[in-house]
Order: sequence, then C-alpha cells, then structure tokens
Amino acid sequence: MTQIEGSRALVVGATGVLGTQLAERLASGGARLALHGRDEARLAERAAGGTAAATIAVDLTDETAPEAIVERSVAALGGLDVIVLAAGAVGFDGVADTAAQDLETLFTVNALAPMRIISAALPALRESAQQGREPTVLALTGIVAELPTAGLASYSASKAALAAYLVAAGRELRRSGIRLLDAHPGHTETGLAERPLFGTAPKFPRGHQPGAVADRLVRAIVDGETTLPPGAFTGA
Repeated sequence: MTQIEGSRALVVGATGVLGTQLAERLASGGARLALHGRDEARLAERAAGGTAAATIAVDLTDETAPEAIVERSVAALGGLDVIVLAAGAVGFDGVADTAAQDLETLFTVNALAPMRIISAALPALRESAQQGREPTVLALTGIVAELPTAGLASYSASKAALAAYLVAAGRELRRSGIRLLDAHPGHTETGLAERPLFGTAPKFPRGHQPGAVADRLVRAIVDGETTLPPGAFTGA
C-alpha cells in the first residue's frame, strides 16, 4: 500500500482533464504536488489553490524534458513517492497516411518520455523505498494497449510499447520496492479525442466519467495494485 497523506507526488499532464482530477484527489488526500503541463497559464490556474510546491511548464517533446521535470520536482518536494503519468497525445488515420513526424511525436509523448521520466526518477524512488514509503508510478496506457484498434494503429502501438515496458520494468524494480501500476481504461470523456494531433476522431460511444476513473486510479495507488484492466472501470 502507498500512503497518500504526506507523500511527494509528481503529476505529469496535470493540465489535462484526468490529470487535473488526479491532482485534486492527491492534494485532498494530503499529498504535496509538483504539477507538469505544457501551458504555463493553465498550470498557474491549477496551482491557484496553493497545493502545488512547484509548477513545471515543459513540452514533453523537448529533448531534455523528462530529466528536467524529475529534477525540478525532486528539488521542490525533497524527493518523490508517487508519479502519475497522465499526459498523452492521440491521432487518427490509416497506416498509409501517418506522417513520419506525427509518428515520432506520438511515440515521444506516449512512450519515450514516460520511460525516460521513470528512469530519471529511479534514484528518488529508491530512496523513497528505503524510507519505507512504498513508491508508486501510475501510467495510463488505456484499452488500446491490449486491444489495438484499426484507424489507431500508431496510437495503439505507442501505448502498447509503454505497457510492455511497464510489465518488464515492474518485474525488475519490485525487488527495490518500487511499484509500477498500468491502467487500461476504455474511452473516457476527457475531450482528448476532440484535440487529435492529426486526423478526425470516429464517433465513440459515451465514455467513462473522468471523476469516476480518477477515483478508481487513486484507490489502486493506495491498495497496491499493479494492473487495472478495462473491466476494472466498469460503471465508471
């Protein structure tokens, strides 16, 4: 189990709908927060309540972004016990139409940056484990990580790449007392599909409510879970 009260938490993608919901729940549970997002003004709005020890406005596609996010979070919080990887990008088109630059951006935001954040945070997470804090990293790879979808091949692949990394890295790091938690919720009403990197979203059925998904994710952090399959969000 991971204790939220008094924990030092980094939320990557804190200006998104789900990132905001998760940050609010962690803050209300007594966590001290470092909030990351691309937009400095939106970050300032999120931090207006005074719950954030630091705001970090960095684009995940910047070459040094992952290491800078971790470094600034550790400096502000004095360590890290919880990392929430809630940032993401989506695109819609057929495999013959995906531009090379779009493919690179999807993999950078959805896979490579999260992997590098975890790697950069390992010293802080190991220190947290040595202090008995049971550190946890939550990533949202979504349902496409296990059910790749036509018209979403590149997006599905980027999420599946991170999911595979989390399985292997989780087995490796559990001996150090570091837990990786991978969540696979289905379509959630965050508005991300209406802001694709490229293409046009198909018509989705009504998705999960972000607040209910956030509640389930925080419960999984606290309860020591390592995987949340799509069925874990039934009724969300």
